[in-house]
Amino acid sequence: MPPLPDLTIRELGEHELDAYKALRDHALAHHEEAFTSDAATEAARSAMSYRARLGSESGSQGGFTLGAWRGDRLVGAITCERDPRSKVRHTGHIVGTMVASDQQAQGVGRALLDALIARAAADAELQQLTLSVTAGNHVAVRLYESAGFTRYGSLPRAIRVAGRFHDKDLMLLNLK
Repeated sequence: MPPLPDLTIRELGEHELDAYKALRDHALAHHEEAFTSDAATEAARSAMSYRARLGSESGSQGGFTLGAWRGDRLVGAITCERDPRSKVRHTGHIVGTMVASDQQAQGVGRALLDALIARAAADAELQQLTLSVTAGNHVAVRLYESAGFTRYGSLPRAIRVAGRFHDKDLMLLNLK
């Protein structure tokens, strides 16, 4: 898919955490089966509590969060987390991928994922990316597969939403 001319993808800064929290709270409330975190608990958090998801200047050990902007509106976000331990620093973990409901199926998720993969591939230390996705979320699974991710396992009954269990597919992309 060609780049979206009216969409800007860039790393989020601390001054944008309020917009990030608003997007996250909306995503968790409207797509609860897609996330491990629950809406009520996350709604009680402050915007500053997400500071660790930002770039290395905020102490994230090499992790980062990219935002998709249409004008001054944050319409999507994706995070790559890194473990500081030397034996596992070669693996990045994609978490918190979200796109505003009215922006879905417009290429925002693809643009975010492509930008994250490009940034991760440029990091000499990062060798692979992992993620988990709710098994029944066929749109997200297809997106990840189309970017080269492969399923390496499944965690049965990984989350429970309204008394119903959902499996999580575990996916991997080798960068090098």
